[in-house]
Amino acid sequence: MSLYNYGVLKGIPVRALPGSDKSPHYQILVHGENGNPYRIAVNIKSQGYPSDVLYYVDEQVDTEKTEELMNLPYGFTPIRDNKPPIGIDFIRGNWFDPAKMTALPPDVDGPNNDLNDQINHYLNEAFQREAIIYAFGAKWGPEKKADGYFGFVPGQGIHDIHMNQGNEGRWERDNGTYQDGGLLLQFKDKWVSIFLAFQSQSWCTDDLGNPLKPVEECNHVDAGSKVAKR
Repeated sequence: MSLYNYGVLKGIPVRALPGSDKSPHYQILVHGENGNPYRIAVNIKSQGYPSDVLYYVDEQVDTEKTEELMNLPYGFTPIRDNKPPIGIDFIRGNWFDPAKMTALPPDVDGPNNDLNDQINHYLNEAFQREAIIYAFGAKWGPEKKADGYFGFVPGQGIHDIHMNQGNEGRWERDNGTYQDGGLLLQFKDKWVSIFLAFQSQSWCTDDLGNPLKPVEECNHVDAGSKVAKR
């Protein structure tokens, strides 16, 4: 199978709530088409082991990869089988060197030392500089109730803002290619990308996104070495 309702949400970020042990997602309120509200739910902790999430940020994004994004309408654009050809694939798309990903805890005492802090740094800059956000993942809603974090009606948004292949067990049903999640921030003078993955995911996958090797034999460092040799 593959991720249900994959696509990209384009909007203006207006508010954020850091995650916690009780709610291990960083929540972002976004205004999409005609100001319609959406919520972006970003994992800061894995349900599997190890729980610390792999994180990478790029402040020098290849603008050739972002040209088509600028022409998208505000709101949610569905992507199926990489059509339109803007789906993200951490392994095949050469967006970044996976070996540069770092595992970060979700929330610990002190400044600039956990995933909440890192995401918050760039979102605060986005608020101040009126950036546009592009969130790749799986859409939910509209629901017949208010959003549980920001209170707007109807509740709707996007989640799975992380790698969506190389899973085993109960998450294997979400595997696919060109359907990885991520956040891209468009400032007037630069683009910033934020990519997340779980340490339990294999970086050797077949054409369906399923693991060819277990994570112990092909992790993000191994994948990064292969990218570097190209």
